[in-house]
Amino acid sequence: MRFDPVILEGTDVRLEPLTRGHLPELCDAIRDGELWKLHVTSVPHPENIGKFFEQAEEVYTTGEGLPFATIEKVSGRVVGSTRFMHTDSFHNRTEIGYTFIGKSLQRTGINTEAKLLMLTHAFESLEMNRVEFLTDYFNSQSRKAIARLGAKQEGILRNHMIMRSGRIRDSVIFSIIRSEWPGVKEHLKELRAFGHESVD
Repeated sequence: MRFDPVILEGTDVRLEPLTRGHLPELCDAIRDGELWKLHVTSVPHPENIGKFFEQAEEVYTTGEGLPFATIEKVSGRVVGSTRFMHTDSFHNRTEIGYTFIGKSLQRTGINTEAKLLMLTHAFESLEMNRVEFLTDYFNSQSRKAIARLGAKQEGILRNHMIMRSGRIRDSVIFSIIRSEWPGVKEHLKELRAFGHESVD
C-alpha cells in the first residue's frame, strides 16, 4: 500500500505530512514539557530529531504508514506529531501511534480533533476495517484516554517492546472496527464540541 501525502484539516488542527521543514518547531514542542523524559513514551530527544525523521521517512517509503506534523491552526505552529503505522493493506488495518503534543497544549482539544481527522480518513477514505492503538501498560493516562475515544481494550502484549532505558515493556492493545465507527465518530464530535481532550 502507498499512502497519498494528504493534508487533513479541521477547525483548529491541520495534519501535514512530516517534512524536514517541520523539525525546528517540532523540537520546540518536544521541549515544551521535556517530553523525552517520560519513561512511558518514545518521544525523541531534540538532539535525535534527525534519526526520528529518517525513521518516519522509512515508514512512508515502505508503505507502512504516513507521519504527520500536528499544527495548531490559530498560531500556525507545529505542536506535535502523530502517524499511521504498521499498516497491513491485505487485511485493511492500520495503527495510529507515535503521538505526542507539547505539554502546554495537552487537554485543549487539539489531539481529539487530530484523532477524529485520522480516524475519518482511515475508515472513510482508506476503507480500513480496523484501527489499532497500543500504549505502555504503565501509561495509565494514555490507557484511559484511548478508552475515552471509544476504542475497546483487547488485551496485553507481554514483553512486547524494549524501551530506551532497557525496560521490557508490556503493551496494551485497543482497537476500533468499521462497524463501531459511526458511533465513535458521533462521540468524538461531541467531545470536540464541548472542548474535552481525550488523548494526550
